Amino acid sequence: MANSQAIDHVLSPAVHAQDVPGIVAMAATDEGIIYEGAFGTRELGKDAAMTPDTVVWIASMTKAITAAAAMQLVERGQLHLDAPATDVVPELARAQVLAGFDASDTPQLRAPKRAMTLKHLLTHTAGFSQDIFSADIMKYQETTGTPAYTTFENAALTTPLLFDPGERWEYGINLDWVGKIVEVVSGQRLGDYLQHNLFAPLEMHSTSFQISSSQRARLASMHARGPDEALAVVPFELPQEPQFQSGGAGLYSTAQDYLHFTEMLLHCGTFNGTQVLQPATVHTMAQNHIGDLHCGELRSIAPALAHTANFFPGMPQKWGLSFLINTAQTPQGRSPGSLAWSGLANTFFWIDPTKRVTGVFMTQLLPFFDPKAIALFRAYEAAVYQAL
Repeated sequence: MANSQAIDHVLSPAVHAQDVPGIVAMAATDEGIIYEGAFGTRELGKDAAMTPDTVVWIASMTKAITAAAAMQLVERGQLHLDAPATDVVPELARAQVLAGFDASDTPQLRAPKRAMTLKHLLTHTAGFSQDIFSADIMKYQETTGTPAYTTFENAALTTPLLFDPGERWEYGINLDWVGKIVEVVSGQRLGDYLQHNLFAPLEMHSTSFQISSSQRARLASMHARGPDEALAVVPFELPQEPQFQSGGAGLYSTAQDYLHFTEMLLHCGTFNGTQVLQPATVHTMAQNHIGDLHCGELRSIAPALAHTANFFPGMPQKWGLSFLINTAQTPQGRSPGSLAWSGLANTFFWIDPTKRVTGVFMTQLLPFFDPKAIALFRAYEAAVYQAL
């Protein structure tokens, strides 16, 4: 193990000061786990301690798992990155580009100029956005009666494109459509496919869309930071019988489980001797797939759920299949070409193939990109690199 005391001294005081609610953090190199720490309680004001097996909503950290599932099917020749996605899921052919709204706020739609591909969906260049990041999408939902994304009703995925596929990077519901593609090709519900092809071989025994009684006994509560900076417990749970299992944001997991997933990627597709992806596939997933396009800033229009977020201001940022890629070394020590993403409740992970290290950081706090949470995550990551 690394000098865990130094990392403890970063995390423990922040929880004690209620900068964040309870937290679990873990890190590993290609030689094994180097850090495991849990601080605070699963719910402020209660006694149940945070532990490495505490269950949290990982939100958009689901996306990389869904992408890995799709890439397994690409390996098997059942899917193709550059083929029209409508060949697999015909409903995608209904997606039109939103050209604006007329004087009576009726959406003006047109056909896209080119076919949408699996690669477009995996790289957030298909044209889709999401209600909390787009005023136009939110207005479209309101004027057409389209349900909000987090209802996980099929109709929630019928929002229009904001641009023609391939023309820019825009974060959105793309990986939910990838989840539907996995279902069509595999003939299984997404959770069943993931269980058999990823969770079982990766020993991710506490990761699922539906919360089991065992998981519920270890579940961390959601917290929100109020205007006075104080933390409060807020009621929160995803629909447990959704119309679609959300490949973009639907999973509950643990720090232990998710580290198994990132360790597999660090080991070029293998975990504990079990190969779930080919090395060439992992290499492909880690490349920039958006060319000269740039990504990075998420402009929030729902301040209760998310702050506007930019992980590396001033740095050109790229996107793989499906990861944020930093193009320069970060102040914390992360190498250029590392892979990362996060979840709405301030959960984070990174994978550094150059320095052979990966880490996860789990709390349950809204809004996303909370300044105190992101500062603590950066301090934690820097402490991990100092301990190497």
